[in-house]
Amino acid sequence: MKFLAKFFVASALVAGFTVLLVRLWPVPLAEPQLLVRIPAGASLRVAAQTLQDGGVGAPAWVISTVGRMAGLASSIKAGSYEFDQGLSLWAILRKLSSGDTSQADLLIVEGASFREIRTKLNAQPALIHTTQDLNDAAIMTRLGLAGQAPEGWFFPDTYRFDKRSDDLELLARAHRAMQKQLHTAWAGREAGLPLQTPYELLILASIVEKETGAAVDRAQIAGVFINRLRKGMRLQTDPTVIYGLGERFDGNLRKADLQRDTPHNTYTRNGLPPTPICMPGEASLLAAAHPAKTDALYFVARGDGSSQFSATLDAHNQAVNQFQRGK
Repeated sequence: MKFLAKFFVASALVAGFTVLLVRLWPVPLAEPQLLVRIPAGASLRVAAQTLQDGGVGAPAWVISTVGRMAGLASSIKAGSYEFDQGLSLWAILRKLSSGDTSQADLLIVEGASFREIRTKLNAQPALIHTTQDLNDAAIMTRLGLAGQAPEGWFFPDTYRFDKRSDDLELLARAHRAMQKQLHTAWAGREAGLPLQTPYELLILASIVEKETGAAVDRAQIAGVFINRLRKGMRLQTDPTVIYGLGERFDGNLRKADLQRDTPHNTYTRNGLPPTPICMPGEASLLAAAHPAKTDALYFVARGDGSSQFSATLDAHNQAVNQFQRGK
């Protein structure tokens, strides 16, 4: 009996010492600040192997054992985790259990083009860049959107993501967000609009986005374009011309550019352009779905961000003279 008592006491001391050791003893890391991504659905065993492979200086079986000792076998959470030197295995596994992931963010601004979004994605060091060497068509195919033009389909917002996430995952999130916003705008649109599909609403919203300098004018600008569509007038909006020029645009829009025919030139072609020209935000989507009731057919920038609206060409020419030509 005395032997058994001594054995149990010794075992308890060893167990207590082991627990104290794994709680306090720092585990070596392969880098001063180590980033490891735990995959979705990972078990403790998989997480332990991922930690070992990622640079945590302990065998996977030891990590698993410590995890079970800590009661964390069923509470490991996926995500990217940053570990500083000096952490114990216990502390590392506690981070995985609490979901204390390391995140970054990426902002897609209203009016951004898909080309600008790709540039921003490629410059974000916290992402894994799987799309960098793909053309636009290949990216859309990877997203399950083969044959669709990418412009307009990614909702402007700030996207939080786990470091070392796939850039394609972020694009998929932005696309789902735009689908949701467009569905809401289309479902609640004003009756009788000269728009046949949600995609036409997306195209119009992108034009409104690029033409709006002052938020108060947004619905009025949408109203002008709706009036023109109803009358069969050409939209004659400069941002569509600029978009059609692509990389040829040097920042100065000339008369010759307005006369140069492209699929997006609304001076030379009737109706809406074939695709959106940017990523419209929620306000522009709602303005296109609920345009102001106005008799205006023209507008010109006043120079302070706002626009002057006119119902006749004579009034518009006077406004152009006043605000653009200084007469």
